[in-house]
Amino acid sequence: MFRAYGTAPVEVPDIYPWNQLFNKGFVNCNTNALQSLTQLHAAGKTTTYFAGLEEPTGLIEEPNGQMVEVHQAPPPSLSSPSRSSPHSQGSETGERYSRKVFVGGLPPDIDEDEITASFRRFGPLVVDWPHKAESKSYFPPKGYAFLLFQDESSVQQLIDACIQDDDKLYLCVSSPTIKDKPVQIRPWRLSDADFVLDASMPLDPRKTVFVGGVPRPLKAIELAMIMDRLYGGVCYAGIDTDPELKYPKGAGRVAFSNQQSYIAAISARFVQLQHGDIDKRVEVKPYVLDDQMCDECQGQRCGGKFAPFFCANVTCLQYYCEHCWATIHSRPGREFHKPLVKEGADRPRALPFRWC
Repeated sequence: MFRAYGTAPVEVPDIYPWNQLFNKGFVNCNTNALQSLTQLHAAGKTTTYFAGLEEPTGLIEEPNGQMVEVHQAPPPSLSSPSRSSPHSQGSETGERYSRKVFVGGLPPDIDEDEITASFRRFGPLVVDWPHKAESKSYFPPKGYAFLLFQDESSVQQLIDACIQDDDKLYLCVSSPTIKDKPVQIRPWRLSDADFVLDASMPLDPRKTVFVGGVPRPLKAIELAMIMDRLYGGVCYAGIDTDPELKYPKGAGRVAFSNQQSYIAAISARFVQLQHGDIDKRVEVKPYVLDDQMCDECQGQRCGGKFAPFFCANVTCLQYYCEHCWATIHSRPGREFHKPLVKEGADRPRALPFRWC
């Protein structure tokens, strides 16, 4: 049984500890590699005021009833999709948090300079919020902002200064009219960007879905549990993060171990993500790769170039070059299929035209 962040117990397959490596979905038991990763993980562990951020991923109940701690496993690498997780971008340097921190519930009359002054004691920072440059406003319009620290160590200092209440962090901030108002501090832990649910299965990029509009507080483990409850067969979930600050971009990926679960997910098109305070309807699409050969001609009719189109209709689920797309989708019943292409931020996009 597995309990994660206050959710109901969920049956999950074996979850491997930190001292095991994954290479494209397979366990690598090289002794030197195991020792290196174990030392790396140990070096990155320090005590913080917010214990929940440093606790293991969860507990597994053994047959004898004993609860055993398990740590989140390092992510496997999807062989074709480009990864934007912190594990593939230098978290081995010892960093544990994104330098970008959410702060919510700010006083309505606090401006940018006052926010900066309130948090400058933790280190150099820049205050930002959505559409700040366009609006030219001095006040966060929705009562929240982002703190962009120069150094990751500043985030740890901020966490140490916070007060914990129900697994949430708070710090008192003052404005011209409100004194010592508790505001919520929400750091992003880098290891929360990836979660392996079933390490026994190799990852297949062609059984991976793109999830758009993922709420930024949602962790990979939570996304994995939600999708597994809905469709089953989840072996991996990842939260896409930006390369520089390693903060969630609002999208994720989920890899399934079987075709049935994969088809069920993409056929649904939308899914309701419900966890704690989160309740949001998000879009699910096939994860489109940009390095696949045409499944019909294997590059023979397109000069060996990679196939630009993917058909997400369950009767196809194949990659096509332009020639083969036109040929296959001129057949009755397929003329209204829409090709998907890969665009920025790994987001699949449906073309507004069809081939006849």
